[in-house]
Amino acid sequence: MHAARKDSYRALEAAKLILDGRDPVADRAQVLITLDHTIATLLLVTMENDPKKAVQMFNEGTVPHVEERIALFASKRSS
Repeated sequence: MHAARKDSYRALEAAKLILDGRDPVADRAQVLITLDHTIATLLLVTMENDPKKAVQMFNEGTVPHVEERIALFASKRSS
């Protein structure tokens, strides 16, 4: 399996776990709280439990890449 496809598969599986049977619209607040916990946990783990590095990675690495992925989705959707 191609690396990008494997990453997409992992992301979809993670989303299913985060949703955990909840309605993504009706239970939006609770789902987003779980997402916040997940992001914070992954950042801390990958940045060796260093909160400063985790915040820096979030601001400089994670946010821009998430914005790019959403923009790519939007551009494909409008085509």
